[in-house]
Amino acid sequence: MGKLDPRTGEVTEYPLPDGPSRGPHTPVFDQQGTLWFTLQSGMVGRLVPGTSELKVVTTPTSNTYPYGIQVNSKGVPWYVDFRGNRIGSVDPVTMEIREYPLPDPAARPRRIALTPDDVVWYTDHARGYLGRFDPRTGEVREWPSPGGRESRPYGIASIGSIIWYSESGVRPNTLVRFDPRTEQFQTWAIPSGGGVVRNMMATADGKLVLACSGVNRVALVEIGGGGSD
Repeated sequence: MGKLDPRTGEVTEYPLPDGPSRGPHTPVFDQQGTLWFTLQSGMVGRLVPGTSELKVVTTPTSNTYPYGIQVNSKGVPWYVDFRGNRIGSVDPVTMEIREYPLPDPAARPRRIALTPDDVVWYTDHARGYLGRFDPRTGEVREWPSPGGRESRPYGIASIGSIIWYSESGVRPNTLVRFDPRTEQFQTWAIPSGGGVVRNMMATADGKLVLACSGVNRVALVEIGGGGSD
C-alpha cells in the first residue's frame, strides 16, 4: 500500500505481510481514518496510518476474491466476494470475518454501497442484477437491471436512500438510478461512453464522481431535485 502527500509529493510505502497476500484493491477509510481494503488473494486488510500497523486476514471460505468494500455508520466494513455468491462483514477490532451467502449460487457481486440505514446494496456483475441485503433480518432482494442479463452492473453509490450504479455491458455505458420506495429505475447514457465505470462515489454535496476507465476520463454528475430522497 502507498500514501502520497499532495503537498510535498512524498510517497510512503507500507509493505504487505510476507506470504500469499497480493492484489490490494478498493481502499476506503473509516470514521477514525483507518484504511480498509480487499485483496485478490482472498483477504481483507487494515492499515492504521498513524502507527503504520498493517494486518490482513483470510476469509473463512477458501478460493474467494473480495472486491468492493465500504464501511457502515458503526465503523463495520462490508465487502462482496466476486468469485462467490457471498457478502462479508469484518469486526473492526478483532478482524473476525462473518460471511452471508446469497441465494443464487451464480451470483457474482462486484461492488457495494451502503445507505444511511446500513442496508447493503450490491451490483451482480455476472447476472445483471441489483441486490439488497438487510443485515438486521438477513433478507435478500434482487431486481433485474434495466439493460438485461448482459448489462454487467459495476460501479455503485448511494445518495441518501437513492441507489446509483452503472451498466458496463451496455454501449454506451448507462448511469442507472433506483428508488427503493417505488422500485422504479431510470437510466441515462454516459456521454463519453463510459468505457466501463469501474467505480463511483458520492461527494459531500450530493454529486457523483465516476471512474470511466475505458475512455480515460473522470465524470462528475450533478443531480437535480429528488436525487437523494
